[in-house]
Amino acid sequence: MKTLVLIVAVVFILPIQAQELHIRNNRAGLISFGVRSSLGLVNDGVWQKTAFGTGAECRLQFSDRINTEWFADHLKADLADYAWRADTHIGWSVMYYLRKKPDPIVQPFLLAGHCFEYLKFTDNVNPSNFAERWSASVQGGVGTQINITQRFDVSLVAQYMMHIGTKITASHAENVTTFTKSSGLGIQDHILIHISLNYKIADLW
Repeated sequence: MKTLVLIVAVVFILPIQAQELHIRNNRAGLISFGVRSSLGLVNDGVWQKTAFGTGAECRLQFSDRINTEWFADHLKADLADYAWRADTHIGWSVMYYLRKKPDPIVQPFLLAGHCFEYLKFTDNVNPSNFAERWSASVQGGVGTQINITQRFDVSLVAQYMMHIGTKITASHAENVTTFTKSSGLGIQDHILIHISLNYKIADLW
């Protein structure tokens, strides 16, 4: 949260003094960096609780209507009175802007992509008691990019993410928490909502 506040302060003050962004031909080649805050809605039985987290992203645009986003984020949820979970995502998405105008104030878009997830369940009482797994995921969703200045935008995204990997379950009896991993692959999913602050630093080509 402190990072987001700092970025907001810097991004709103510095553009007043900043040099105008030079666009060479079209918006292909624009590169930006940003931070994001995330909310995850997990659909997994007793673990169906809200997770919160933060992350960072880099966007590299390939045409007026095609952008890409490369991201990493970390979310945590206190899911029960005996354990908690943490999700780390590293991946990419393709963004398709729905409006032909290259730089309107409001740019709605569709997105789809892929990521890897590291999931860890940890006992509240005994941190050495945990279960972990890696999984591959696909995601898709919708978003809106609001261009505050030529360089700075705020983006809001809602997406559905589906993970393919081993499933972790937990049980608690007689003050002992037990984690169990499935022997085969399964599908787990959740909905993610992101708000991000992005700053364009250059037009590379």
